Amino acid sequence: MDHLNGAPVDLAALKALALTNFGHFTTLRVDAGRVKGLPLHLDRLVRDCRTVFDAELDRDRIRSYLRRAVGEQTGSLIVRVTVFDPRLGVAQPGGDARPQILVTCRSVPVSGSPLRVGTVAYQRDMPEVKHVGLFGQLAVRRAAQRAGFDDALFTEPGTGVLSEGGTWNVGFVDHRDRVVWPEARVLPGVTMRLLQEVHTSTTQVLTLGDLPEMRAAFATNTAIGVRPLSAIDDIRLDADHPVLADLRQQYGDIPGERL
Repeated sequence: MDHLNGAPVDLAALKALALTNFGHFTTLRVDAGRVKGLPLHLDRLVRDCRTVFDAELDRDRIRSYLRRAVGEQTGSLIVRVTVFDPRLGVAQPGGDARPQILVTCRSVPVSGSPLRVGTVAYQRDMPEVKHVGLFGQLAVRRAAQRAGFDDALFTEPGTGVLSEGGTWNVGFVDHRDRVVWPEARVLPGVTMRLLQEVHTSTTQVLTLGDLPEMRAAFATNTAIGVRPLSAIDDIRLDADHPVLADLRQQYGDIPGERL
């Protein structure tokens, strides 16, 4: 059951979100009632609500709605928390906001095989905010898939600096077996943050010219955890590199916090 402010959601509220498409969200994986990085997800919702709506969110309110939506389910779920205000329409989005909290649940996707990605010059609007405006990156993903790739990896327009995927952060393993994260304007992903806490890494500006120095690469987000990249454009990568196995193990060992 999907919930809006803790109660079963009605069609009118969803229609407002679909037609206006103005808001922000976070996506969590709930395993047996626990979430890795739950404080980081809550911090994101509070921070982005200030940015998008000039309004405050109460962490305890969010957690209570999450507990109500998950209920007694004991397995694994992907849970999305979307914050929006159905009263703010296309013509007048500038009013004082009263943010509403929509909680939706779905099954955990199968991780799948390593990804083949193509690079494209693109940057999301307000990259630091996890907002609901997904058209741009989905259009880029569609074009990449129709060109024979699984997804797209963005480079900053005008600079060629590697940044992120449409719904994931990217990390690399260089020729010295170091984990390297791109220094660029990207969404500060929760999974990326957690991996940075448990595995020694560095952050630096990376361009397409640096890819031949990389032995492996991986995508990260809450739904997929750590997923190898087998190729970027025509550059082959080691999808079975041992550092990737270490990262998956270390991420799996991070304890979750109860909702």
